[in-house]
Amino acid sequence: MSVSTDLEPETAPRSRKRPWVRWLRRSLLAAVLVFLLVVGWSVAGALTAPGTDSVAARLAEWARDHGLGGLVTWLEKQQYEHDQPAVGGLPAGGIPVAPGIVPASPTPGGKTGRGLPAPVPISALGGQPLLPGEGQWQTVVTDHGQPAVRVASLRPDGQHTSFVVGIMWLDPTFVRGQLQPGFQDPGGSWQAPDSITPALQRTVAAAFNAGFRLNGASQGGYYSEGRTAVPLVDGAASLVLSTDGTATVGSWNHEVRMSPQVASVRQNLVMLIDNGQVNPSCASGGTAEWGSTIGQAAYIHRSAFGVTADGAEVYVGGPALSVCTLGDILRAAGVVRGMELDINPAWVSGTYFHDSPAGPPKGFSLFPAEQVPPEHYLHPASRDWYGWYLRP
Repeated sequence: MSVSTDLEPETAPRSRKRPWVRWLRRSLLAAVLVFLLVVGWSVAGALTAPGTDSVAARLAEWARDHGLGGLVTWLEKQQYEHDQPAVGGLPAGGIPVAPGIVPASPTPGGKTGRGLPAPVPISALGGQPLLPGEGQWQTVVTDHGQPAVRVASLRPDGQHTSFVVGIMWLDPTFVRGQLQPGFQDPGGSWQAPDSITPALQRTVAAAFNAGFRLNGASQGGYYSEGRTAVPLVDGAASLVLSTDGTATVGSWNHEVRMSPQVASVRQNLVMLIDNGQVNPSCASGGTAEWGSTIGQAAYIHRSAFGVTADGAEVYVGGPALSVCTLGDILRAAGVVRGMELDINPAWVSGTYFHDSPAGPPKGFSLFPAEQVPPEHYLHPASRDWYGWYLRP
């Protein structure tokens, strides 16, 4: 017969965990699952939103809108550091002939009927010899045979000689501009549509991107249709459309200001060109001047808009551009007052259109490295943009 002693191990079952520990673990697990469901639902909504924005662009914008802007900026900087544009070389196939060239009927002397004088060819930048076709204007949209939209191609500088930048020249005699909202930026309800609707497709001549996000990145405001979506900032570079559809650019409340004739104001950073001179801070300005993502010296996709002394309206877009070289191209195209618009391959987009009786208009990209498809503007756009339309 065995005798139990105090030295024998206990054979009683282990004590169960306390109830509050089980409750805490289950609550934490439930919270994690709810968080993942909410985040997943939110991301899915961003990925399935209308429009043609790339997956990368949608995820980046979602992250910025959910407090992860610093991470996105860091990742973009890392990408740039490891993927800088090549130096030297020539464009593959040379300077491209613009797709969609149309014949024009200019009057003798270089003037076009009731329109503006024809722009002079653009000189090469950086001192390199011109390639065949470089800097030469080509008519791509006409109004009753008169040139309404012309385009030219130019290498950005004397170093990045294998890249091609596009320049678009618009004659306000024949086209009128309209600021068109994005369904996310600025969001809300507007009379102007966020896409080129069937009614607008009959007269659309060109379209291009607007400025930085209106979440503070643009350092400026947004006014249209008699109301302010984001407060206008004194001194900010401003693209102002009048009620007759003509455009001008100036420093707010200095060169341009509110009046009954103002239809819209889109602000972005500071003036890049003023009095025909490139802003001397183009190589040294801080985040309030040229943006905080990658700095003013990075050679990336950039865009800009300006006006010439005789009132022509000029859009520039292309790869391998710094703020300074972007300004140099604006000035070479005759711009006397101009401003930077958006940057990044996901957003820089210049397009011109030809009417198509059998369906939607056919769009053409302004420069070879453009990543945004021409049909982008035929679908709802997440961010605001500009449409230019033939006048009645």
